[in-house]
Amino acid sequence: MASAHSPHFTVFTPTYNRAHTLHRIFDSLMTQTYRDFEWVVVDDGSTDGTRQLIEQWKKVADFSIIYKLQPNSGKHIAFNKGVNLARGDLFLPIDSDDAFLPDALEKMWFWWQQIPQTKQYQFTGIVTLCQYENGEICGDLFESHPLDTNALDLRYKHKKRGESWGFHRTEVLKQYPFPEDKLVRFVPENIVWDAIASKYKIRCINEPLRIFYQDSGNQITKVNPQKKALVKDYFLQMLNRDIRYFFDDPKTFIKWAVLYVRYSFHAADGRFMNVSRFSSVGAYAICLAALLPGFAVFCVDYFRQAIRA
Repeated sequence: MASAHSPHFTVFTPTYNRAHTLHRIFDSLMTQTYRDFEWVVVDDGSTDGTRQLIEQWKKVADFSIIYKLQPNSGKHIAFNKGVNLARGDLFLPIDSDDAFLPDALEKMWFWWQQIPQTKQYQFTGIVTLCQYENGEICGDLFESHPLDTNALDLRYKHKKRGESWGFHRTEVLKQYPFPEDKLVRFVPENIVWDAIASKYKIRCINEPLRIFYQDSGNQITKVNPQKKALVKDYFLQMLNRDIRYFFDDPKTFIKWAVLYVRYSFHAADGRFMNVSRFSSVGAYAICLAALLPGFAVFCVDYFRQAIRA
């Protein structure tokens, strides 16, 4: 059902061959207690009848459904396209195999309205908790309710672990698009979320509103190590940019360094430790220490693929 009205929310779903799980989102939208939203679906080249399914739903939905098919390009390209298609002020992504509670949008809107309009420009959005199908919360609670922070401090200083879910202001996302690298199918989402965190805050709410399913992998981003090696420089970018948080969460930085080394070997990049690529001594030192473990993981990848062959 099309409408010229600009809704408060754009619910966005990138999908690839998920016709068997997309009903979870559609059913969730049909039961929402807050109705001022649209649904934007960007299909990353599905071949399983997704388009026909969406066309059927358009006939019975009382909300606008915008469907866009793109050649298989990756989730990051689909995300940018969704932001450009969005008419809502608030952009809420939801994976193509998950669901959310009937009052999810109502509660998100309520908490957004609790931020005075004169201060909303300082915030990018609201972040909530997730739960598994059995109702168990995924990961940690936020330290307070509500908690005003940013994505970097939430991860490194507050050490929040586990799935979370929330929206960003659409105009903020337009300022921070994903890099549209045509050679990769996966770009780490922290590249965008952490860049936004350098300027905008989030309000975190201890309410589990998204239902997280574990029965299917993300087909948009499932790739082998050789293909994923193309994203190695994004891990280096995060190391260089966020190194000031190293002592708050050293494990994360060590993991990124190991991944950078691992994928550099897969990419046969003989200059990956060139000092000109590092903007801090700390990032270089971490990668230097990660040479042996990163090479070891590369060897495991290599032998696994040899066995499969």
